[in-house]
Amino acid sequence: MTRTAARLTAGLAAAAAITTAAGVGAGPAASATSLDRPTLTHQAAARGHLVSATHLRTMSADQVRAWLATEDFDDSSVRYGVDTYRLVYRTIDTRGRATTASGLLVLPRGGDRRLQTVSFTHGTEIYKPDAPSTSGDVWGPGPAVTYGAAGFAAVAPDYLGLGKGPGLHPWKHVPSEVSAALDMLRAARQFVPRTGRVLNGEVLATGFSQGASSALGLARALQEGADPRFGIRAVAPISGAYDFEGAELPALLKGDVPPEVAAVYVSYLFTAWNRIHGGLYETPSDVFQEPHASRVEKLFNGTTPGPDVVDALPDTLGDLLTRRGLAMLHRPSGTFAEALRVDAEVCTAWTPRVPIRLYKIADDEQATTVNTDHCAARLRERGVNAPVIDVGDTLYGGSRHLGSNVAGTAQIIRWFTTLK
Repeated sequence: MTRTAARLTAGLAAAAAITTAAGVGAGPAASATSLDRPTLTHQAAARGHLVSATHLRTMSADQVRAWLATEDFDDSSVRYGVDTYRLVYRTIDTRGRATTASGLLVLPRGGDRRLQTVSFTHGTEIYKPDAPSTSGDVWGPGPAVTYGAAGFAAVAPDYLGLGKGPGLHPWKHVPSEVSAALDMLRAARQFVPRTGRVLNGEVLATGFSQGASSALGLARALQEGADPRFGIRAVAPISGAYDFEGAELPALLKGDVPPEVAAVYVSYLFTAWNRIHGGLYETPSDVFQEPHASRVEKLFNGTTPGPDVVDALPDTLGDLLTRRGLAMLHRPSGTFAEALRVDAEVCTAWTPRVPIRLYKIADDEQATTVNTDHCAARLRERGVNAPVIDVGDTLYGGSRHLGSNVAGTAQIIRWFTTLK
């Protein structure tokens, strides 16, 4: 879910851009900016249509190892150097209207011409620039670079409203996370041949925290034939909040999640889901106490860095919410209850027919591990054996939850390599 630790800087330096203009090559002076807001023609409005591709950085294998080590990502799987690109592409918003989104593509500098693809869907970010394709540290792009350096084509969508995407981010809205991830795959398929490579159509799906549900949702969509050019090979989510009503909300209310973190999650959930689904409140003061009601929606419009959001909110749900707001968490009903049900469908409403493993860390202080236990149980009820893998004791910035992303990535890449 969210990062509360201070961000470290290990920036990706932007380099020459590769434009999508009618086969015209781009030199150092070229820029993708002029293509970021094209006229909506029929072709450009097509989902997954590539709007622009900007080369960000080239790193040798040794440079990748040194870069990953700055934030304790495992470098044992690094075999190749990488090229990283920011793709901007056509997709749809939560109401099915045409929009754009961005994402990170990482390609190995070596290996097979036909590349197997890893889709990595990231955890919660509040600040637009913290998305994988625009992040200035290792945390955001680290998993994708790890997969790319192992010889995969790695795609990491920023989701709607993050990175270079317009508008507000619809947090924890699995359908739009899935459509953004699927359309990112389509954009990558369009772009990769320009580098002399092709995607072989097999997708390995993984994701962390918020992105764990997204990975399961993408796997479901691909298994159900969402795009005939892509098939799902395996899925391995990490530390997801899959059962927000039955596991995460009770943990938030009991104090199992640090109270300042709980305040962030509830604020993000209420403001985002009221925009997406409606019916949670007519005015923020219905569910938030002042002075928070007057500023909470602005805090989550993508322009405030995460640590500043944490500092601006109270340390307890009792100081954050009105009686009505607290009652909604204790007894979800109406629109809120229905949205929670749909959110949980990544574990309850489909039967995976591909290998699946659920990765977790014991005593997760943010996405309580009961989420993963409930997901595995729901899948067993559908006849699916989904092994639950404990990634071991790993901290990142003092957080076990964040540490599970680092440790899980290292373990999943070893499994995915056996499936190539």
